[in-house]
Amino acid sequence: SLLVNAAGQPRREKVKLPSSLQGRQPNSIPNKRIEDPVAGKVNTSSLATRRQHLSGFHLIPPRVTLGVLKEGCTYAATVILKNVGVNFSRFRVKQPPPHTGLRVTYAPGPVAGLQVELEIEIFAVVIGGEDTGGLEEISHDIEILTETETLLLPVRANIL
Repeated sequence: SLLVNAAGQPRREKVKLPSSLQGRQPNSIPNKRIEDPVAGKVNTSSLATRRQHLSGFHLIPPRVTLGVLKEGCTYAATVILKNVGVNFSRFRVKQPPPHTGLRVTYAPGPVAGLQVELEIEIFAVVIGGEDTGGLEEISHDIEILTETETLLLPVRANIL
């Protein structure tokens, strides 16, 4: 029960449900939904009674932390963009600005109930001219534009 805790005593504060149970994703901005008559829709009897719209993507992992990087080297990480809906959906990635040293490579096209790998590459370069004590923190949110929402993929690294 949500009214009592594990010891059977009444709760003092309200239970916060995770965003995945509330029907929305962390680090996402909902888009205004525009009905597209050409978009791929699945109309089967098992889905006819469903009231919620079955579409969306999940990022695995939801954030990329690269740790400490050596200046002048290139590093890469793979993120999986998984389609959790029943309809095929399209997406595109807004490339980060060149001064961040980040680049995202992927295969464009519809994602029909499957997943797509996004290759996140970073060229570790120190932007500022002044001495920062040996470490500079790089932090950028990569925008992934889907049909229903804009997902934000946080990328963090420290350059030595």
